[in-house]
Amino acid sequence: MRLAFASSAIRTLSSLEEGECGEVLEVRSHSSGRTDRLLGLGVTPGATVTLLQKFPGVVFLCDQTELAVERGVADAILVRTGGR
Repeated sequence: MRLAFASSAIRTLSSLEEGECGEVLEVRSHSSGRTDRLLGLGVTPGATVTLLQKFPGVVFLCDQTELAVERGVADAILVRTGGR
């Protein structure tokens, strides 16, 4: 039972609406190079992200860095939205 997170949702970065914020929980990837690159850019567990744009590419703000990634990459970033 997850009462502590009852009002929060775990979603992919690409599923957020423009302007919506979340906290990075995990970066999943089949390519360790891609994961390492994202981690090196600050997309780490606990980082705050805000989705800025969904089309044509996914653009998001991670802490104070603006990043643009392909949809497949954004699908690999799990975030928690809502209250804790």
